[in-house]
Amino acid sequence: MSIKYKFRNSDGCYFVTYVIVDWIDVFTRNAYKDILIESWRYCQQKKGLLIHAYVPIAIGMTNHMHMLISRNSTNLLEEIMRDMKKYTSTRILGAIKTEPESRREWMLNIFSQAGLKNSNNTKYQFWQQDKHPIECDTPNILEQKMEYIHENPVRAGFVEMAEDWIYSSAGDYYCNRKGLIELSYV
Repeated sequence: MSIKYKFRNSDGCYFVTYVIVDWIDVFTRNAYKDILIESWRYCQQKKGLLIHAYVPIAIGMTNHMHMLISRNSTNLLEEIMRDMKKYTSTRILGAIKTEPESRREWMLNIFSQAGLKNSNNTKYQFWQQDKHPIECDTPNILEQKMEYIHENPVRAGFVEMAEDWIYSSAGDYYCNRKGLIELSYV
């Protein structure tokens, strides 16, 4: 992985993107998004993750997520996010196997094929390995990434106004409505 794709400043605020293997549309079901939210809450409470903005969909797709994050603990961001990815992949794969899912065999086959190609996995790979963190080290970059995150559901055509998308921090910022995640405002 290139140095430009690492968390270089351990105390910085970062824009991160996490993508599902082969861009599979997994977050079409609320149950899977809820697992993601549950994991974020745990990482906030137990690992020191600070979430400044989020949206677990992007540009009309339900196969990746964007976040603005930092930390308030001795845990490094790459460790926190590694643990989050491991937990969510295990839980979501388990849900795919047990919940009503019309695409179960197809999805598990793709995750299995990806797992076979990666020596870090024992059976399945859910998330792509890269995260492309971008440090938001100026007010302009921070504002640009915040707007990008919040406008994703609008650009996707899911809602007309960013604050109407429940799985987003836009409501917290734009209309003072408590969202699904406790935010650390920037």
